[in-house]
Amino acid sequence: MQLRVKDYDAGKDKRFNGSIKLPHNPRPRMKICVIGDAKHCEEADGLNLDFKDVEGLKTFNKNKKLIKKWAKKYHAFMASESLIKQIPRLLGPGLNKAGKFPTLVKKNTSLADAVEVLACTVKFQLKKVMGLACAVGHVGMSETEITQNIMLALNFFVSLLKKGWQNCGACYIKSTMGPSQRLY
Repeated sequence: MQLRVKDYDAGKDKRFNGSIKLPHNPRPRMKICVIGDAKHCEEADGLNLDFKDVEGLKTFNKNKKLIKKWAKKYHAFMASESLIKQIPRLLGPGLNKAGKFPTLVKKNTSLADAVEVLACTVKFQLKKVMGLACAVGHVGMSETEITQNIMLALNFFVSLLKKGWQNCGACYIKSTMGPSQRLY
């Protein structure tokens, strides 16, 4: 989904950001790496997810090129509650600069549930450009599933805007190879 904002001055008006969990997973092949303690690493191995423990992070030795190359391989990272504070000390600012700082996984939550929530969450963040894009579906989804995701994402996006629908310039649905379809 591609969105355009109108009558919004990025210099003067407050920039917005927000994220919402969609009912159906728009990114089933999302690659996630777990930075975890022994329990979460074992759980990640059972779910066929890539994982690193503290010793694995220490092997990077704050090498910026290695960290950047490692961060490029994954769409998102998750970290155990006990390790999240150590990550900036072990890796430096590399993950933060890449915009992939790990999502927190609490001790008592299931890793499978946390991965599902992360994959279903889309983020809207207005920076300097007046256009936004987010994934709301894939080819394997049914028409009703895509419609539900679009409606929820679009209504949430409009709720973030200062003047609601008056600030929404246009909304397009675009597939990879097909032409874009204008919704609004």
